[in-house]
Amino acid sequence: MAVKVLNKTVIYVFLSIVALIAIFPVLYIVLASFKTNQEIMTGGVNLLPTEWQFHNYIRAWELANFQRYTWNSLYMSFFIVVGSIITATIAGYVFSRGTTKVTKFIYGMVMSSLFISIGTLALYPQLTLARTLGLSGSLWGVIIIRVFGMNVTQVFIATGNVNQIPKQIDEAAKIDGCGFFKIFCHIIFPLLKPLIATIGLISFRMAWNDYLLPFVFTISKSDRMPLVVGVVNLKSSGQAASSWDLALAGISISLIPMLLVYLLLNKFFIAGMAEGAIKG
Repeated sequence: MAVKVLNKTVIYVFLSIVALIAIFPVLYIVLASFKTNQEIMTGGVNLLPTEWQFHNYIRAWELANFQRYTWNSLYMSFFIVVGSIITATIAGYVFSRGTTKVTKFIYGMVMSSLFISIGTLALYPQLTLARTLGLSGSLWGVIIIRVFGMNVTQVFIATGNVNQIPKQIDEAAKIDGCGFFKIFCHIIFPLLKPLIATIGLISFRMAWNDYLLPFVFTISKSDRMPLVVGVVNLKSSGQAASSWDLALAGISISLIPMLLVYLLLNKFFIAGMAEGAIKG
């Protein structure tokens, strides 16, 4: 009994330390956003500001045109989330129910890309393709690349979730005259609510925090920049070149939607991840 209590204590202490290390940078950013720029630059051991500067948020909002940037981020994230849910669930259904060697080969090739990181090497061909399609300088170029490029992790989770649904349901629907995609739309998709929330949260986090691709696509059109790109520009602009107080206030504002979405979908996110991990 004493050994079990000791083991739990060690585990909880370890997890508390890991959680503290993970949370500290975010906590520091939020608290530093209420400091003066001079206090941030001089540093020191004080985590809390000596004098709370709430007007940093007002100045950042007015200076960086946050209304426009926030709308751009919401616009881009909405279509990426919806598109990712559709493509990932359809791909998961096809790979789960597909029995041909071709389907299994394609699934194996898709999963093998989990171990390949091309990073920024894909940036130039993506931009070239967008220019060919007339989508450069538009957020729709980012949306199409993120949706139809498909996130392999999302496809993997989706396939595992669909595997949990008995194939007898499909067979019964076929007897009633339902086709492949009619079964998916009317039977399979409504049963994937935890998965939908999981993919929605993952894709929203990816879209909301995406910087490099939106930056490249909107570098010449500042009015189309999403919030994350706008916040970085706030730090590097002429008026706020050394204004860490404004930059950190802008970063803190950009964290709010992500936290709200996570709090709303956390329960479904955990359920979706758990179901997909039972049988992959």
